[in-house]
Amino acid sequence: MLGMILTDLSVCTYTLYVIPGSHACRSAMLMLEHKQVPYRRVDIVTLLHPLVVRLHGFDAGGQTRTAGGRRTLALRLGDRFGTVPALAANGQRISTNHGIARFLDECHPQPPLFPADPEQRAAVEEVERWANATLQMAARRIPGAAVVREPAPFSRSSGDGRLGYLLYKRALTRRLIVPRILRGIFATSPSAEHDPMNELPPMLDRIDAWIADGVLGGAQPNAADFMVAPSLALILYRSDALPLFEGRPALELVDRLLPEPAPDARAARPS
Repeated sequence: MLGMILTDLSVCTYTLYVIPGSHACRSAMLMLEHKQVPYRRVDIVTLLHPLVVRLHGFDAGGQTRTAGGRRTLALRLGDRFGTVPALAANGQRISTNHGIARFLDECHPQPPLFPADPEQRAAVEEVERWANATLQMAARRIPGAAVVREPAPFSRSSGDGRLGYLLYKRALTRRLIVPRILRGIFATSPSAEHDPMNELPPMLDRIDAWIADGVLGGAQPNAADFMVAPSLALILYRSDALPLFEGRPALELVDRLLPEPAPDARAARPS
């Protein structure tokens, strides 16, 4: 999956700034790999990323995010200063997956990320917007509800998976810091009564309908596929979410683009 990441800086023309395990950042990585564009990956410690990318000349790409119906202070600051993924490309600075997808299609037309037919493109862009605005935040809050209730099991189970380790490589760091991020930034509550997992079945129904209509899951992956699959992969870090996925086309989509690593491959997986 990470085979397009190069370490020879004389060959690299693009640099992608990411947070390890971020589903949003994996979307950008999948699009670069789809285009077969070599790039250098720079990992940033989460919570420092708005400042780091701002110092490298990026902005926040005009985002306005909410979590649980709230715009927390941390979200407002992130939307003001900077965000990841952030792509440095031949002197240009491109923030957000929306901008990266269009930059890549303009500079590297084949294989395309959007259909040529205007109606088909509009349908893909509709899913892309929903995936960015709704699904991406739900993918933080659905596993997040389980994390804030029981941090210790999460700290152990999130050391590897479809997206690699989540945010921090050390289990103790994940246990101590991630619940605070989820509560303070993403307004995640441990309340079982208000568990955002309840929102998942209708979201999966919607994704399955788009797959049935051919907007998602086609022979040629598109920008919406690359937005949806990483969010589903993140949700699947919550073990009790899997029964809601079983037998669904949505699970086939994430298995296709971000398969669960084989047990014998986990130890050799790049960090």
